[in-house]
Amino acid sequence: MIQMKIVVADRISQKGVEFFKAQDGFEVIEAYGSSKEQLLEIVPDVKAIVVRSETKVDRDVLAAAKELVAVGRAGVGVDNIDIDGATESGVVVMNTPGGNTIATAELTFTHLLCGARPIVQACETMRQGKWDRKKFPGTELRSKTLAVLGMGRIGSEVAKRAKAFEMKVIAYDPYLTESRAETMGVEIADIGTAFAEADYITVHMPLTDSTRGMINTEAIARMKTGVRIFNCARGGIIDESALAEGLNSGKIAAAGLDVYAEEPLASDSPLRNIQNLVLTPHLGASTQEAQESVGFEIAESITQVLQGGPARNAVNMPSVDSATLEALQPYMSLGGKLGSVLQQATTAQVETIRISLWGPVNELDNKPLARAIQLGYLRRISGDNLSDVNAPAKMKDLGVSIEIVNSTAEVDYTDFIELQAVCSDGNTVSVSGTIMGKESLPRLVQFNGRSIEANLGGNLLILYNRDTPGIVGLLGTILGKDSVNIANMSLSRAEGEMNALTIFELDTSLSKEATSEILANPDINDLIFIQA
Repeated sequence: MIQMKIVVADRISQKGVEFFKAQDGFEVIEAYGSSKEQLLEIVPDVKAIVVRSETKVDRDVLAAAKELVAVGRAGVGVDNIDIDGATESGVVVMNTPGGNTIATAELTFTHLLCGARPIVQACETMRQGKWDRKKFPGTELRSKTLAVLGMGRIGSEVAKRAKAFEMKVIAYDPYLTESRAETMGVEIADIGTAFAEADYITVHMPLTDSTRGMINTEAIARMKTGVRIFNCARGGIIDESALAEGLNSGKIAAAGLDVYAEEPLASDSPLRNIQNLVLTPHLGASTQEAQESVGFEIAESITQVLQGGPARNAVNMPSVDSATLEALQPYMSLGGKLGSVLQQATTAQVETIRISLWGPVNELDNKPLARAIQLGYLRRISGDNLSDVNAPAKMKDLGVSIEIVNSTAEVDYTDFIELQAVCSDGNTVSVSGTIMGKESLPRLVQFNGRSIEANLGGNLLILYNRDTPGIVGLLGTILGKDSVNIANMSLSRAEGEMNALTIFELDTSLSKEATSEILANPDINDLIFIQA
């Protein structure tokens, strides 16, 4: 058996490593603390790389890793991974957004409490033998306003804890719905209102072009005097110079940071000398429970991908939860096979592929299905480094647009997917399929609008022929001479029409000679061979 190599470049939970080792066909390389040069020597034939925050997977590493399928981050942030480069290479990047949620939320609230009550500063004086009770007055959280910037998993957990402390919570998040806010007992606010009204501000957003430096000198000037600010999300969201100025001037009463623009924080950083600032060395996920969780979770996710399953928590392609993926899997298998049939059945330049969906699949996220269809379409024509990660980009390069239609028209099947290739010559080629039985087997049920039935797991010989006696016998004779076995056959003919559509399921491909002999018969109008 060919071994698939997995490099674990940074230390993760031993349970995660053992999970990899327990899989048949996996070879695990534990390369903790490797330099970039050492990593470049290791990766040329690896299928997956697992990192935390230390190892950088840049374009050099991606270029060297010719067989790479997946990069897994045991944690949330993926700043150390070149996402664009991975996408171009067809490499899926996955993280573990749920594994350290509670750990980071609890650390955030620890910082918030230390900002309200100067516990760290008081502790330092106690170690010096002092008893300065009057030097460290605090403030209560009850009835204060907390602005949560970013109401994802962690922000939501922080808000939940703030409500338990009887704080008023306002939330800035462009994607937070009114119904979700009402359920959580928080008020939606724009960023200006959040800055102006908050007694406490905590950040839970990714570092992007729009969030970089969003808390800066101008923003701080709009805040209350005595505001308290905390960041356990991503370094760079808060302008550290502006924060230091605000703390030193008294505009900001207290702050807490677990993340920094440059890590590790320089030993001579002026932040280290500010007394009303509590600093921790990026401890957000540093609990035993969180490390066990993210290490095992990323091992499961990478294993699923390497064994042919869908990607969970992918950051460079649409990501859905495991329950939705499980429900989508039969449709994705069907869609991929239909996409391959459509490509092989189309000879003209395709301008648009229209994906029409009927039945329960309409209620699911159709983005992974659309990618599976595009991947199937490209499988035989796009060369190396193809995956559902870069399939949409490759389709765009071909000039093919994708349309998705959720249909409610009546059809004869509970589940039904139709693909139409709209070509530059004005013609349209269509294939349709469904899933059948307890095993959800993919079946072709229409070809160019003609009802037909065939398995989508093997080679298909599709014929348009005059509806005359002897055609089936002729084909049987030619295929027999070519040592090609017929596994199944389906015939479609419409009353009053002279032409029939016949599909043969074949165990093997037919030769060029057999193809030429079939096409030489005047009763055969067209022949299309579809390879599995």
